[in-house]
Amino acid sequence: MPPSPIRKLVPYAEAAKARGTKVIHLNIGQPDIASPAVALDAIRHLDRKVIEYSHSAGYESYRKGLAQYYKGVGIDITHERILVTNGGSEALLFGMMACFEPGDEIIIPEPFYANYNSFALAAGITVIPLRTVIEDGFSLPPISAFEALITPRTKGILICNPGNPTGRIYGREELERLRDIVKEHDLFLFADEVYREFCYDGAEHISAMSLDGIDQQVVLIDSVSKRYSMCGARVGALLTRNAELYDAVLRFAQARLSPPTLGQIASEAALATPASYFTDVIDEYKQRRDLLVNGLNGIPGVICPMPNGAFYCIAELPIHDSDHFCQWLLESFSLDGHTVMMAPATGFYAEPSTGRKQVRLAYVLEKDLLERAVAILRAALPAFPG
Repeated sequence: MPPSPIRKLVPYAEAAKARGTKVIHLNIGQPDIASPAVALDAIRHLDRKVIEYSHSAGYESYRKGLAQYYKGVGIDITHERILVTNGGSEALLFGMMACFEPGDEIIIPEPFYANYNSFALAAGITVIPLRTVIEDGFSLPPISAFEALITPRTKGILICNPGNPTGRIYGREELERLRDIVKEHDLFLFADEVYREFCYDGAEHISAMSLDGIDQQVVLIDSVSKRYSMCGARVGALLTRNAELYDAVLRFAQARLSPPTLGQIASEAALATPASYFTDVIDEYKQRRDLLVNGLNGIPGVICPMPNGAFYCIAELPIHDSDHFCQWLLESFSLDGHTVMMAPATGFYAEPSTGRKQVRLAYVLEKDLLERAVAILRAALPAFPG
């Protein structure tokens, strides 16, 4: 099981803090945005004598509420085909275990969310990376690139849209290319859409569940973690219109009993979050994105495409080893008592050497901290011995 590139440097960050250095955490997608008041109030005013199990698929009232939410974003599904999970992570793991046999292969455009490697390893399946490159903003390659990777063991494709770690949003043409491959080769299409709400500059999110002709093959992964800034609630969801697949996933869910009761209570209440909440949050993230990405591109030798979704970016730095650089920042460098923690991009590729010069940054902190982080990196890069 590989270590998380997002969390593996935590001991060095803790040591830096013990020395009195203030660490600016750009390594993890933990927003500082307040969770919706309606969700917090549901917990504060909880009137129960027992924190009981829920149904293994999640509370019916919550699933019905989710079905209405999905209808509002153009996804037609009934609550009987929604299964509530312990975060989007469990949804991915259960989906993989239900759809694939040990030794099967899944194609994933890279760089990809680091834990996809871990989930695939736990399920006994092999990740086949499809390279996308920073020079064209990590857009999907042509169909021929997918075709070249398909073998008799290929059983699925996994995409994150909007993307973590790239912030890339796939357009309709790209998604229809995927649809055609999935249909022709009878594959599952896993769509991690947890950043659905976070689209910028007029970009439109198109759900994989809206693609024609692959109703039985799409497995949609969702979560409240980022949408409502409720990462600690640990509530996600798996959606499928495939009745046989749903029953298989439910059996895995029964084995772990139920998703979190308190998390579901907060998440169901969060469905009543006013639209103004998202308007304000998206505007704030866009400002943060512009400040960070423009600041990074103003540093000599740094390349950072402007993401149009989620709240991450990948930057290529004038260095030889991002793991060494990120650790060095925490161990040996500070500016005015501050340093920066980032995630080395080595963990976001199937072959770590591919990401040796790249880092992932999450613009989830206030603008003054992002501005300070850019200043630290501008001073640190010329001083870095590597």
